[in-house]
Amino acid sequence: MPIVPFEELRAALKPGSRLLGLDVGTKTIGVALSDASLTVGSPQDTIRRTKFAADAARLVALIEERGVGGIVIGLPVNMDGSEGPRAQSTRQFARNLLERIDLPIAFWDERLSTAAVTRMMIDEADLTRKRRGELVDKLAAAYILQGALDALRRQGKR
Repeated sequence: MPIVPFEELRAALKPGSRLLGLDVGTKTIGVALSDASLTVGSPQDTIRRTKFAADAARLVALIEERGVGGIVIGLPVNMDGSEGPRAQSTRQFARNLLERIDLPIAFWDERLSTAAVTRMMIDEADLTRKRRGELVDKLAAAYILQGALDALRRQGKR
């Protein structure tokens, strides 16, 4: 399957399948998973990046175990909407992943997702810096996925 425009993601999904949300960073990949009704995104894991083959193998195993039918990847666009090196790296990650899986992948604008999650962890959860570091990537992935799920739900009501 190709990378699809976000607006076409719902049509590309098999009924009852879940979405995997990814926050792809240079050192880690935050992973979140939706429920089968595509309503709630939950944080799952943080993958410490090594070689792409090993990272992809972990994602493929998760996809097979959890009935994933599509992937939403946070796209780190600049505040003005332009794409810099991080966005290009994320797009390349998606293209490389498509060589190992046959699922639709769509991008979701992740501007300020990590900042929003970090602010919540400081203001509301009062977590230590160490604990925030352990959680931020998978919580950012859940934040990205939840935004996409909410948009899919609004899209379905039109």
